[in-house]
Amino acid sequence: MAEISRLSQNGGCRFKYLLTLTLEMHMNMRLLPYLRLSAAGLALAALLGHPSVFAQTAGTPPAASATPGEGQRVPQRLGLQTCIDIALQNNLTLRQSQIQLRNSELQLRQARLNRLPNVGAFLTQGYNSGRNINPVTNAFVDQGVLSNNFQASVQATVYNGGLLQNTIKQNDLLRQSNEATVKATENNVILTVIQQYLNVLTGQEQLVVAQRQRDVSVAQLDRTQKLVNAGSLAEAELFVIRATIANDELAIVNAQNTIELAKLALLQAMNVPAGGPTTSSFEVETVNVPDPTVTPYGTTSDDVFGVAQQYMPDVRAADLRVKSDAFGVQVARASLFPVVTLNGNLSTLYSNVGLQRRFDLGTVTNIDQTILVNGIPTTITTQQPNYRFENYTFFDQLGNNLNRSVSLQVQVPIYNRSLARTRILSAQLQQQNSEIAAANTRLQLRQNIETAYTNLRAAGNRYQATLAQVTQLERAFKVSESRLNAGALNSTDYNVAKGNLDRARAGLVQAKYDYVFRIKILDFYQNKPLNF
Repeated sequence: MAEISRLSQNGGCRFKYLLTLTLEMHMNMRLLPYLRLSAAGLALAALLGHPSVFAQTAGTPPAASATPGEGQRVPQRLGLQTCIDIALQNNLTLRQSQIQLRNSELQLRQARLNRLPNVGAFLTQGYNSGRNINPVTNAFVDQGVLSNNFQASVQATVYNGGLLQNTIKQNDLLRQSNEATVKATENNVILTVIQQYLNVLTGQEQLVVAQRQRDVSVAQLDRTQKLVNAGSLAEAELFVIRATIANDELAIVNAQNTIELAKLALLQAMNVPAGGPTTSSFEVETVNVPDPTVTPYGTTSDDVFGVAQQYMPDVRAADLRVKSDAFGVQVARASLFPVVTLNGNLSTLYSNVGLQRRFDLGTVTNIDQTILVNGIPTTITTQQPNYRFENYTFFDQLGNNLNRSVSLQVQVPIYNRSLARTRILSAQLQQQNSEIAAANTRLQLRQNIETAYTNLRAAGNRYQATLAQVTQLERAFKVSESRLNAGALNSTDYNVAKGNLDRARAGLVQAKYDYVFRIKILDFYQNKPLNF
C-alpha cells in the first residue's frame, strides 16, 4: 500500500512528507508485474532486484459454464450407456456435488499449507524536512532527512494444541465424504435413467402388442366379410368388427402417446431440452430382456442390507462426515491450549545524514593556544591530525545497521468470554447431528431395501398371475375365433374375449419390465453391475 501524507508541524510552515510502501510476502506468492510507483517507490523496487512486487493473490475461479444440455442434440439412436453418459454430464445436482468436492480439496490443501511458516517483508522510504531526528544517530538535525527502513520476519507455529493436524484430518475426511456423495449422486442419476429407459421399452412392446391385435382384427374383418357375403352372418356383424378395429387404432394411438411421454421423461432425466430434438426424432436401442423365470430371490432383505452398508456411497459419506465432525471437536478444543510460536526478524536502515567514515590524511595542523601558568601567559602548540570524512554508501549502511533477533512467544488463554467453550459445544452438537443423519441414512436404506424386496415379490406374483391369465385367455380367444368363423358366436362375445386378451397382454409386458427392474434394484444395493 503506497500512501503519501502531509503533516503540519507546530510553530512554522514546515511540512513532513512521508512515502510508505508496505510489502507483504507470503508462502503462496504471485508476481504482480507492471506495478507503477512514484520516483521514490521505483528506487525501493530497484533494491529488490526487480521492478515487480510480490503479493499474495487468490486463484481465479473458473467461469460458470452455460446451462448443461442447452442446445445439445442427441443421436438419432440412443443406447442405455449413451443415455447414462449424457445424464452424468448434464446433471446439475452432480455438478454441485463435484464443485463441493473441489472446494473440500482446496480446504485440505490449505490446511496442509498452514503448517508452513509465515514469511513477510516490510520496507519504508520517508523524507522529513525541518527539525527532525536522525534515525541512525537519534540526534536532532535541522535539515532534510531521507531514510529507508527494511524488515523481514518469519513466524512458525511450534505448538497450538494439535489445531493444524486435526484440521488436516478433519478436511481429509470431509473430502472423502464428498467423494462418496458424488458417487451416490451418480448412482441416483443412473437409476433414474434406467427406469425411464425401461419405460420407453415397455411402451414400445405395448405398441407392438396393440399393432398385432389390430392386425388380428383386420384379418377377422376379412373373414367376417366373406361370411356375410355367403349369407352365413348378418351384415351387422361387420359394424361390430369395424368398431373393434377402431378401438385397436385407439389403443395404438394411446401406446404411441405413452412412448412419447416416456421419451420426454428420458430426455428430462438426461437434462436435454425437448424443445431441441423432438421425442420422435430419436429411437432407443432395444435391450434384450428375456422373459424372466420367477424364482425366490437368493438373498434375504437383512442380508441385502448388510451388504449395502458396506458398498452404498451415501452410507459411507455419512459415516465419514461423523468422523470429520469428531475431529472438528478436537479442533475446537485446541483453543483451550497455549500457542507457542517461533519468531525471527531481520532489519536494517539507511539515512542520508547518518554516521560518516573518517580517513587519516597523514598530516597535522598546529594549533596555538595561550594559557596562564603561575599567572604568566604561555603559548602552547598542539597538533591535531587531519581527517577526511566521507558518507557511508547505501549498502554499507545497510550492512552496518543490520539487526537480527529470534524470539519464542507463548500465548496462554486465560479468559475469552467463554468463546472456546461455546465453540466446543457447537462442534459437539454438530457431531451429534451428523450421527443422527448417519443413523437416518441407514434407516432409509433399510426401509428402501425392505420396500424393494416386498415390491419384488409383488411384481413376481403379478407377473406369474398375468402370464397364467394370458395363457388361458389366448386359449379362450382361439375358441371364440373358431366359433365366430363357424357362425356359432356373435361379434359381441368375440370382442369381449379379444378385449380381455389385449388388456392381459399389455399388463404382461408391464409386469415383465417391472419385475426385471425390481431385481436390478436389489442387485444394485449389493454392488452388482446393472446390466441386462
